[in-house]
Amino acid sequence: MRAMILAAGRGERLRPLTDTTPKPLIEVGGKPLIVHHLDNLARAGFTDVVINLGWLGEQIPEALGNGNRFGLRIRYSPEPPGALETAGGIVHALEMLGDTPFLVVSGDVLCDYPFGALRGMKMEALAHLVMVDNPPHHPSGDFGIVNGRIVMEAAGKLTFSGIAVFDPALFTPLKPGVRPLRPVLENAIAAETVGGEHYRGRWFDTGSAERLSEARESLA
Repeated sequence: MRAMILAAGRGERLRPLTDTTPKPLIEVGGKPLIVHHLDNLARAGFTDVVINLGWLGEQIPEALGNGNRFGLRIRYSPEPPGALETAGGIVHALEMLGDTPFLVVSGDVLCDYPFGALRGMKMEALAHLVMVDNPPHHPSGDFGIVNGRIVMEAAGKLTFSGIAVFDPALFTPLKPGVRPLRPVLENAIAAETVGGEHYRGRWFDTGSAERLSEARESLA
């Protein structure tokens, strides 16, 4: 199974940090956010990783190289100015991801999720989402889980962690271009082709200065 780390975002809510440094290279716990993911992927047995590039993206290959020092093979998927949003970035990189299910991880989350639990999993749907408890900044959640299926409405919604396994068939019908992920997921949920799980371990969304500080304090 290959993995993709989403690293093309501008990081507006982290300015001025992201005026000169791409969000995935911001340090937490003594190393860049993206390196936490690379280390975790390598420990879980992954060998091939695709990283999409957007804002200040040239700095990421300069920092990470070809992945040898992590025990990985890294390939890069540069995007046009302005980036392509999540689903658009995946479509753009699809040829690099192969024709079997692949793992996707958001570059601005920090977590201790055991990626090995997803490697080589038998997919019974087009997507498998890792859901977490709702953080204070997102109390209403995103989706529910009923009998292992993701649903739009449920008594207790959870938050999508930014970690998922996708079957390429979810994206192959989509035209290239700017495309957010949420509508793609909603269509698949309506067709009852999305599974999921509730992860209760450590997870932080570092997308704002306040949440980045919380993540740093947690690892201090």
